[in-house]
Amino acid sequence: MSHVQSFPPIIAPGARLLILGSMPGAASLSAGQYYAHPRNAFWPILGTLCGFPAEAPYAVRVAALQVAGVAVWDVLQSCVRPGSLDTAIERSSEVANDIVGLLARHPGIRRIGFNGGTAEAAFRRHVPAAAVAGLQLLRLPSTSPANASWSFERKLAAWSAAFEE
Repeated sequence: MSHVQSFPPIIAPGARLLILGSMPGAASLSAGQYYAHPRNAFWPILGTLCGFPAEAPYAVRVAALQVAGVAVWDVLQSCVRPGSLDTAIERSSEVANDIVGLLARHPGIRRIGFNGGTAEAAFRRHVPAAAVAGLQLLRLPSTSPANASWSFERKLAAWSAAFEE
């Protein structure tokens, strides 16, 4: 079994939208970057919605998200998961990130988007509903290449809802 650990959040003062994944996959962990798998649609989608090139260097993409008021983190701080699939996460091993603390430090966040159903389910297990009362919670289709039944265009259309004011 493989014990994996997530990254610190991408966040800046003025963040309004928090995008939560479950846990970085093997390609991301190896690269030390969120959504590093070349077929993951995260950066192409966010690039389209926030106006930056998806192929820009990682630091440029991160800065563009911060300017756009978008924060990125994972629900889980650590877990046991062989491979990269969310379905392989051993639920009994889950340790959650301090999302409540992050929201307290960044009160401008009004909306949370979940990158897939596993992220949403883990969030609901680990974050008390009272801690997010008044926030808009949006389940978005996973940007993972494992979610091949959704086309890029369909994912983009669904994700655009997270950016509507």
